[in-house]
Amino acid sequence: MSQKVLLSAKEIHIILHRLACQLLETHLDFKNTVLIGLQPRGIFLAKRLTKILKEDYKVKEIDLGFLDITFYRDDFRRGEKTLEANTTKIDFLIEGKRVVFIDDVLYTGRSIRAALTAIQSFGRPMDVELLTLIDRRFSRHLPIMPNYRGRQVDAINDEKVKVMWEENEGEDIIYLINK
Repeated sequence: MSQKVLLSAKEIHIILHRLACQLLETHLDFKNTVLIGLQPRGIFLAKRLTKILKEDYKVKEIDLGFLDITFYRDDFRRGEKTLEANTTKIDFLIEGKRVVFIDDVLYTGRSIRAALTAIQSFGRPMDVELLTLIDRRFSRHLPIMPNYRGRQVDAINDEKVKVMWEENEGEDIIYLINK
């Protein structure tokens, strides 16, 4: 197994600020917008973007939630590995809001399909957008595209994108791993 660095900590930092600026251009004061980090790995990106928007760009209030899609996945109970649910934390209204789903890697699109189904339990959003740090464009099973993307990667199916966050793994770095 070999691995190649896709993005260093400095590159991730630059991309996060660009994504925050793109969100700010579109949503301005975030009064009618909510950010939803998809469990488990999208929450690190969602928290980081929220922190940048508040501290660096002085956005006063941002509704940030976390959505678990485990029981909405189409592969639930298909594998040998038992899936464990994560925590959903959405303590604000979704009805009529602009929702931005945030996830680290867009691969087949199946997680986003599950998130679209899961969010309906909380109300009917005005519209839904997608922000991903890494877009694996040649791996899509469903017609889902991000509105905001950090980096587009041409990874073949044998390759895996591994995103590591300082908060969780001790450093910000993204690898392309060849199995």
